[in-house]
Amino acid sequence: MSLKNLELYKSHILEYGFSIINAVFSNEETEEIIRVLDSIDTSRENFRKSEDLFAIRQFLKEVPEIKDLIFNENIKRIVREIFGEKYFVVKSIYFDKPETSNWYVAYHQDLTISVDKKLELPDFGPWTTKQNQFAVQPPLPVLENIYTIRIHLDDTDGHNGALKVIPKSHAKGIYRPENIDWNVETEIICEVEKGGVMIMKPLSLHGSNRTTNAKKRRVIHIEFSDKELPEVLRWSERIN
Repeated sequence: MSLKNLELYKSHILEYGFSIINAVFSNEETEEIIRVLDSIDTSRENFRKSEDLFAIRQFLKEVPEIKDLIFNENIKRIVREIFGEKYFVVKSIYFDKPETSNWYVAYHQDLTISVDKKLELPDFGPWTTKQNQFAVQPPLPVLENIYTIRIHLDDTDGHNGALKVIPKSHAKGIYRPENIDWNVETEIICEVEKGGVMIMKPLSLHGSNRTTNAKKRRVIHIEFSDKELPEVLRWSERIN
């Protein structure tokens, strides 16, 4: 399949903070990715498992054999033409929201980046440390430059936890969820087909509801930046 008019998606993301492109992966490609996921040992420490959610942090490092399947020609074109020639991977997570999941996510912005160490740097903070992984809120220009691709391995709609997004909220800096003015803001449910992607700016306010239709929702979440971090700080998951 050929992706047409990526410029249209790019301008939509810049204006509204997100866009949806379906049929980025063929059915065969999607099934191959699912086959690899079904075969991995889920007991490792970077894996989080509960009744409501299974997640793999540092996904591309933990499951390196999946990289060539994910970076097909369509994804490479999206990164090159929508994001820019110099963009590289800075974070990757796999989420599996089971059919019976009660897990929901309140509205929030993605305000932290994953880095390799903790340093006192101006405008970097607060810091969190989980299982020897360091996350920090960087200065706003770093966050404004990031793009997120969410690859959908299942048809996803409002009944199995599709993301809800507030359009244009990405352009308002740090926007606390408790300050959302529903008289002026609208909410859009981002329905994505299996094999499609949702592209999002991390400062877009987003959340998701509980699953009500007994269908899985498996998503690969990958963040990209073209900015180097100051001094000796490094992105912990950098992949060119």
